[in-house]
Amino acid sequence: MKKIAILFLLLSTALISRAQHKKVDSLYINLGKANSDTTRANALLALSRHYYISSPDSSIIFGQQAYELAEKHNWVIIKGKCLNDIANAYASVGDYLKGMQFYFKTLRTYESINYLRGIASANNNIGATDIQKEDFKNALPYLWRAQKQLNSYALSNKLLLVDKQLKAIILDNIGEDYLYIHKTDSAEYYLKLCKQYSEEIKFVDIQGPIQRDLGEVEIVKGNKIAALKYFREAISTSLSIDDVENLSIAYLSTASLFHKNKQQDSAEYYAKKALETARAGKYEQDVLNAGKVLYAYYDEDRNLPEAYKYFKLTTEAKDSLFSQDKVKQLLSISFDEKQRQQDIAEAKDQYQNKVRIYALAAGLVILMLLSFIFWRNSRQRQAANHLLQKQKEDIESALLQLQLTQTQLIQSEKMASLGELTAGIAHEIQNPLNFINNFSEVNAELIDEMQNGIDRAAFDEVKEIAGDIKENQLKISQHGKRADFIVKGMLQHSRTSTGERQPTNINLLADEFLKLSYHGLRAKDKSFNAEMVTHFDENLPKINVVQQDIGRVLLNLFNNAFYAVQKKQKTAGPGYKPLVEVTTYATPSLGWAIKVKDNGIGIPEHIKDKIMQPFFTTKAAGEGTGLGLSLTYDMVVKGHGGTIDLISIEGEGSEFIITLPKS
Repeated sequence: MKKIAILFLLLSTALISRAQHKKVDSLYINLGKANSDTTRANALLALSRHYYISSPDSSIIFGQQAYELAEKHNWVIIKGKCLNDIANAYASVGDYLKGMQFYFKTLRTYESINYLRGIASANNNIGATDIQKEDFKNALPYLWRAQKQLNSYALSNKLLLVDKQLKAIILDNIGEDYLYIHKTDSAEYYLKLCKQYSEEIKFVDIQGPIQRDLGEVEIVKGNKIAALKYFREAISTSLSIDDVENLSIAYLSTASLFHKNKQQDSAEYYAKKALETARAGKYEQDVLNAGKVLYAYYDEDRNLPEAYKYFKLTTEAKDSLFSQDKVKQLLSISFDEKQRQQDIAEAKDQYQNKVRIYALAAGLVILMLLSFIFWRNSRQRQAANHLLQKQKEDIESALLQLQLTQTQLIQSEKMASLGELTAGIAHEIQNPLNFINNFSEVNAELIDEMQNGIDRAAFDEVKEIAGDIKENQLKISQHGKRADFIVKGMLQHSRTSTGERQPTNINLLADEFLKLSYHGLRAKDKSFNAEMVTHFDENLPKINVVQQDIGRVLLNLFNNAFYAVQKKQKTAGPGYKPLVEVTTYATPSLGWAIKVKDNGIGIPEHIKDKIMQPFFTTKAAGEGTGLGLSLTYDMVVKGHGGTIDLISIEGEGSEFIITLPKS
């Protein structure tokens, strides 16, 4: 097998080149045979996708031509695919600004028809591009959003193979992003989950990158033997499916591992294989990466001729990328400009027919025309740059204003919920105060009796009274602590969250906020009554959370639950009994869960996807801001890496399930 693998390596360049030529010939034949706009658009799309790495300029041209046909017939999904392919082409040459602009345009196109599969794909591409440009923290929200949207799409549609493959790609991107932000445990979890899933659906194309990433995880953990095993698997997998780019990357990772182990000969060997493979596949970025590594290795060895050789190769690779960048800039002219250039080309052809008679005059006219075009393009480019700079400044100003407004709205929502708590806190704190007052009065009477007993030398009676006083004092202390706990809870809720996590008794936190929410609503509506049922797992350990944030999450959910059963009580018959249930439990794999269930009005199916959006509310004007569930989602998902799921049937009730990860 080892000999076969080596022989395949020697032949791979020729075979890949021959296969690529055969494939592109077939694509051009399909384009030539296209007898309708539909088949022509699909043929152009196929060519755009074929060229997006090897010839990004061609990819953009074919993508624009396909887009024009889709625009003509208003084929929205095809327009989204064209924009996505153009974005891929820009990203492949490192123009992340253009790539992101087209990815966002793709996203808006799919959102216009609520095509969830396309929306999920666009969000994944945005997150993946953030990873490429090393903006790792910004990538995660897009990747989580893509995963949620694809799951929603899968629930309402039969999950096709291509969608299962997209799920695997999203999992791999999440794992790789965690790897780069040094969250090794999370990276390993998602990469192994992706590996298992891709093997189940037989998605071979992604297994090589997963194996390479898992090898990098093992390096971080210090397991060099396990890392080398994964790298060899990645090389074998990439060879088996002709994945030339990942093969080059896997070779380079292997070289890095040997270099760390002071095995310089092996490191240089695999770095050279990485370079040869990248050059065969024309992956300039990988050629550049491998060349830089080899230059560094030979520089360490003080082998100046070899170091200079690879320094020169690295410089050539940079020049190649730079020339691609110039072509890309020319292709960034708008579609209207391209049409104008086509008109100019037709006019030029007409002039060429007259060249035989008016050679000198026509040549002069063409020269003047070209000079005018270059001058005009230069002026337009300057104007476009000025406009882009102004737009950038406007966007930065708007973003700052939006951030200030968001902070004010969040504070407003927090103070609104604090106001709702006030009545509940007043009721809750009154009970321990009543106990303290009553026991204090009883103790005063007992002290008088004790003094009489002392005067009469009835010491047995005095001892008994002293015991009663001590017991009452313990109760006073107990209820004083109870009042103190309620006040501290209120203060914690009113403070700005510091983001500091601390061990928290979730059962106690849930019980307190459930009572406060209930009494807060009772203070507004004395006729309202509801049954509260709790199923707390007494074996739950203290969980590291941001206490203020989770308290606000629970308060939002309890307020919504009591609001739902109160609304239903006003219209239901006398047999209806409002009920709110709270359950805590441990899940086998995810972590800890809190479930809030009510038998209220429920949530209509058509708005389930909107309830987590900021400012969306079903309450009447003045009753809600529309920020409660949005903030709840941010605190659980973004703040704690958890999940929030909804099960609801209109007219029967709702159930919110919050899951907090063990890590």
